[in-house]
Amino acid sequence: MNTFLHAHAMHPDWRMALSLVLAQLDGQRGRPGAVAQPTLGWLYLTDHHAAQAEQILAHLTERHPGTAWVGAVGVGVMGCGVEYFDEPALSVMLGDPPRDSFRVFSGVRPLPQQFAAHAAQVHADPGTPDMDDLVGELAARTASGYLFGGLAAARTRTLHVADEVFTGGLSGVAFDASVPLISRVTQGCRPVGPARRITRVERNVVATLDDEPALDCLLRDLAVDPAEPRKALPRLQTTLVGLSDAATLSISRAGQFGVDTRVRHLIGIDPRERGIAVADQPETGMQLAFCSRDAEAARRDLVRICTEIREELEPESLPVEAAAAFARQAAGGEPQGAPLGGRRIAGAVYVSCAGRGGPHFGGSSAELQIVRHALGDVPLTGFFAGGEIARHHLYGYTGVLTVFTAE
Repeated sequence: MNTFLHAHAMHPDWRMALSLVLAQLDGQRGRPGAVAQPTLGWLYLTDHHAAQAEQILAHLTERHPGTAWVGAVGVGVMGCGVEYFDEPALSVMLGDPPRDSFRVFSGVRPLPQQFAAHAAQVHADPGTPDMDDLVGELAARTASGYLFGGLAAARTRTLHVADEVFTGGLSGVAFDASVPLISRVTQGCRPVGPARRITRVERNVVATLDDEPALDCLLRDLAVDPAEPRKALPRLQTTLVGLSDAATLSISRAGQFGVDTRVRHLIGIDPRERGIAVADQPETGMQLAFCSRDAEAARRDLVRICTEIREELEPESLPVEAAAAFARQAAGGEPQGAPLGGRRIAGAVYVSCAGRGGPHFGGSSAELQIVRHALGDVPLTGFFAGGEIARHHLYGYTGVLTVFTAE
């Protein structure tokens, strides 16, 4: 694949925002190594422009005939190093994977059984019933079991794109094994206590953890007087729950959640029965750890996944001059560009939780600046979602970074 084209713009008039995006895309065409004939496009728009989604898609389709389109609405969209959070904005990227290497799918056009899907990008309406089951079933249809993407997020009109504009259900694009990509999940919460086994649960109410009343465990982790749990309500309202499968190590030695931990809201307590209610359907044997949002932990973990991606792109050994240059980049605070050998990044898609956007990382565009510093000025698009999809799970308060690579 060639280097993807990418553009983003903010303007309250959707026509002006789109014209700015199209001008940027046109300006990149013809550059050495850039996409000449796009086959797949990504469209992300903030909910300020959701009412005009069909018109925006029609204009893009007319300008780039023969290009398949996927995307979604979010409360924010992003480009390389920049976030448009709660602003009227568009973000577009164009790539050129071979046409026979991917399939766009939706509720009206299911993924063909004969297509050998290796991985898939998914966008979905958060109001769709049994979303966890649908994600799991779709993951099972891919050879790798890996999905990446997120739930549309809007205060106006929730929608996702798969060559058409849809509300409800899910859609996306599946890739076969010939499309090289690397994807990582970054967590945004910090455990405030140990992981414990769920030993008794009824529907969404966890009664005991390690055979001890769940509420007692929660209050002890929060250093709250068990005799007066209601006085702890302000603290409880900022506490979340990390759930992991029984066989998964949920907390690393560094004191951070592993990638299989799904963060859910704590939605109630039962002082009489000493139980807790969570926004999920936990099962006996699963691990549970109480947690809270933590910007510094989120920052460290985002740096970690970017570093892992760069290390996977780098060759096992570099020439002396290249190795020295890479060391200078890593230590000098300058953006680190594409790898100095081995595979390069053709384009990237980042989906981050809407709860991470805005000032959570300490300033405007701070989260995307971290990604840019680690990966360099690579083509990137994405959005701030109402839930993130990675592997066969639906996450919260995470980021999912996926890069498409080329030799």
